[in-house]
Formats: sequence, structure tokens, C-alpha cells
Amino acid sequence: MPTCVWFSENGEKKNALVAMLAGTLFFLGWWFMIDAHAKYPSEMSSAYHVCGILGTISLLMVNSVSNAQIRGDSFNGGCLGSTGARGWLFIGLVLGFAAVIAACWILFADFIASTEKHSWPGIGLFLQNVFIFFGSLTYKFGRSEDNWA
Repeated sequence: MPTCVWFSENGEKKNALVAMLAGTLFFLGWWFMIDAHAKYPSEMSSAYHVCGILGTISLLMVNSVSNAQIRGDSFNGGCLGSTGARGWLFIGLVLGFAAVIAACWILFADFIASTEKHSWPGIGLFLQNVFIFFGSLTYKFGRSEDNWA
């Protein structure tokens, strides 16, 4: 049975496809927030943008360490070695989860419970953080790093 070259484990096309998907998810996340802020600027507090910024920092932190560094195969230097890389990944994932949870909290506390506000800004904020987090996970765990060795 022939295999698809787009999803072959060692093919560069898989990495390109996963990078495009992760970039699209990241773009859509920020697009939802930009749309919500442009449509309802009076209902959007500046503090709401902290969730998206933390999600973006989480994306950068999670994807700045390779899987080989996490396993300890190729990372022997630095102050903490592979333990530092694992801690960095853990802190990045915690920031991503915290951004999603905070966006969910803001959605229900400030927009769903309130009858005076529209719900779209809260939904846009929540979707922003969910899409950024899934984009981060897609880029981290969806690509093959064997091509870089």
C-alpha cells in the first residue's frame, strides 16, 4: 500500500505541513482577539490582552527546546543541563494552560454572567488562547526533529 509523502515520518513535507497548520492556528487566535477588540473597543479592558501575551510567550518557550534536549541526548552544557530544559518546557506549558484558564475565567465572569455586555469579546479572548495553545502543541509535537540532527 503506498504511503502519502506529506505524512511520511522522515519527510520534510510533514514538517512544512505542521508548521503551516501551527502558524494558521496562531494567526487565527490573534485574529479573533483583534476582531473582538475592533468590534467592541469599549468592552475590552487592556488587561485582557495579558492572556494572549502569556500564550504567545508560552508558544515561544515550549518550542525553543528540542525533544533531544528534553530526553538529554544532545544537551550537556549550561547550568542545569537537561533538567533546565525540562523545567523550561514545564514552565512554558504551565503558562499556556494558565492563559487558557484565565481566558475561560474572564469569559464566564465578565461576559457570560453579565447581561449588559456582548459575549463576543469574551469568546474571542477564549478562542485566541485556545488556538495559540493548540498551535504551540501542534508545532512542538507534530514535527519530526530527525532532519535537524
